[in-house]
Amino acid sequence: CSFLDGYTLISNSDAHSPEKLGREANLFDCDLSYTGITEAMKNRESGQFEGTLEFFPQEGKYHYDGHRKCNVCLNPLESSLRDNLCPKCGKKITVGVLNRVAQLADREYKKRRDDRPSYHSLIPLKEILSELMHVGPASKQIDKAYFDLLQRAGSELNILYGMPVSDLKEIGNDLLVKGIRRMRSGR
Repeated sequence: CSFLDGYTLISNSDAHSPEKLGREANLFDCDLSYTGITEAMKNRESGQFEGTLEFFPQEGKYHYDGHRKCNVCLNPLESSLRDNLCPKCGKKITVGVLNRVAQLADREYKKRRDDRPSYHSLIPLKEILSELMHVGPASKQIDKAYFDLLQRAGSELNILYGMPVSDLKEIGNDLLVKGIRRMRSGR
């Protein structure tokens, strides 16, 4: 959306639960004051606003179009081809955020634009552990593994984003390291 080109896009976590804080965040290399932060966002050429940390957009409840009752999930093109009707029951689907973005877009989609600060997509550590251990993310087994890792690494953000892969090998098994490496590379 070219009408957003003049703005620095930031990302902030919802504050509805302590565990979710910091999952979406802004990366700065500036004086951590109101003036320092606002100047970094106003003057992108300074490089002081380095980008954002994000959930993968697909993790959002309303990213794609769909019909929850029928367990249907569609991208905007599929929805428009079906006149925004559920392919299973024929009722109207819930139109998602990606559909609205597609409606507003005035140029071709590009995964990353060279003239914008970077963004890094993260997956919550408990969800990664849940996939690796084949149990639910709210289980006691995941809680134990999660807090054991935090004890050794300091913070979830450090594990997911900051810690070098060589150091990750010291705190986790090969599958965890592989999962985090894949997440960091967008795979």
